[in-house]
Amino acid sequence: MKIYVGNLPYAIRDKALNDLFAPYGEVTSANVIIERDTNRSKGFGFVEMPSKEEAEKAIAELNNKEINGRAIKVNEARPREDKPRRPRY
Repeated sequence: MKIYVGNLPYAIRDKALNDLFAPYGEVTSANVIIERDTNRSKGFGFVEMPSKEEAEKAIAELNNKEINGRAIKVNEARPREDKPRRPRY
């Protein structure tokens, strides 16, 4: 199951995100989305867990949990919408 994690502190990176979800079960991937131009976190990421039950437990336990002063938002990821790409100037 793919999980969306929002409102992350900007200091969080992939390893820390993985470590946050690991107590709830196997994590196959944990990726914090990074701004290409500045190399800064965009404040959200995605975690994949193979077990739906473990993923749902992690969502229930971690949603609105405070991490470094920020209440993170955790829920099942929705499919990506195909939007027209914005031109880069």
